Amino acid sequence: MKKTLLLTFIHGFKGGESTFGDNYAFTEDLRRRVAIALPKVNVKVQVYPKYETRGDLSECVSRFRDWLLNKVIDLEVATGAPSPTIDPHIRVMLIGHSMGGIVAAETAIALSSERPIHGTTDPADDDANSKISPPRPPTPNSLMFPYIQGVLAFDTPFLGVSPGVVAHGAEGHIATASAAVAQLSSLTSLWGGAKAADASRSSAQKKPVAALPAPEKKDQDGNAPANEAGWGKWGKIAMVAGAVGAVAASGAAAYYNREQISQGWGWAASHMEFVGCLARKEELRRRVQYMVRLNKDLGVGFGNLYTRLGKAATSRTDSVVGTVLGNQRTFCVVPQRDVAGDWRPAVNERATDEVWAHMSMFEPKVNPAYETMASEATEMIASWTRNDWYESSADAIHP
Repeated sequence: MKKTLLLTFIHGFKGGESTFGDNYAFTEDLRRRVAIALPKVNVKVQVYPKYETRGDLSECVSRFRDWLLNKVIDLEVATGAPSPTIDPHIRVMLIGHSMGGIVAAETAIALSSERPIHGTTDPADDDANSKISPPRPPTPNSLMFPYIQGVLAFDTPFLGVSPGVVAHGAEGHIATASAAVAQLSSLTSLWGGAKAADASRSSAQKKPVAALPAPEKKDQDGNAPANEAGWGKWGKIAMVAGAVGAVAASGAAAYYNREQISQGWGWAASHMEFVGCLARKEELRRRVQYMVRLNKDLGVGFGNLYTRLGKAATSRTDSVVGTVLGNQRTFCVVPQRDVAGDWRPAVNERATDEVWAHMSMFEPKVNPAYETMASEATEMIASWTRNDWYESSADAIHP
């Protein structure tokens, strides 16, 4: 009986069922390619179900790890492998898009050391020039279970999001954001002052909110109809009055829906907590360093296919980062000198901005380099898997 390589896909921030192409098309395409490249093993696919990309990253990793453990145990039992923890019949290739790559790397680190990188640095001391460095995790444990054969990321900002992406977005919305903050701030006194606002936010954080709350429905016993109350009423005013009226109407609606907004604050803050690790430079650096060490000590593959714009992109000048040439624009910060694993550009000649390229990686119709990207991903996975475990797959477990 052949051994099995399990390709496990993890979507990123706010991703879901369509992350890896329509009807998971990329997952099956990659499975087929890898199966041809690695004929001695069975190649199977599993996709981590859509999850809440919010809250503490370590909690998300813990949930994913439990899910993965149960899946692998079920498969090992089904094959009748005699010693799954010593000589696993199943090995796992973790494949993540965007923040999913960080979840994958944290999982591999936790399984090999029981000490995740996330949360081990103090944000107050987390500075690129800081001389403070927390203790390094222990030597990787070769008996990790499930056994991770590699971490393949697609456009994961292991070293952070490119400054140009952040700066461009900030400049484009700063005027609107400033106006909104000023408008909402002017309503603070109506809500009961700063203390009341803080208390409202604190209360919202204690009660988890699954999604941004919808407007409250009204009944027919004397209350205004739903389309004439809450957001509906003030939305009509905004449509009639134009831009100036929209600002005033949004302020009125904010007061009318102040309880919903306080819940929304907790909802947004929880999501920001999940991606907050991208701002901790020391934590990002140490995560990459440990993955490189895991590759060196145990042969666990580590790579990132990152998007880069091509001929359709123009050069851009931002007040924060200066001028960035079109063919140098990337979504991720790319390592320049330090060893950081196998990083390869996935150039999208049709994309005109970094976010578009980031979100359309797995769509052949809008990513002309899809075929090249899929071929490189296959080659990386195959090279990481051709080892003693792979070569022994021909040995039958059962007579």
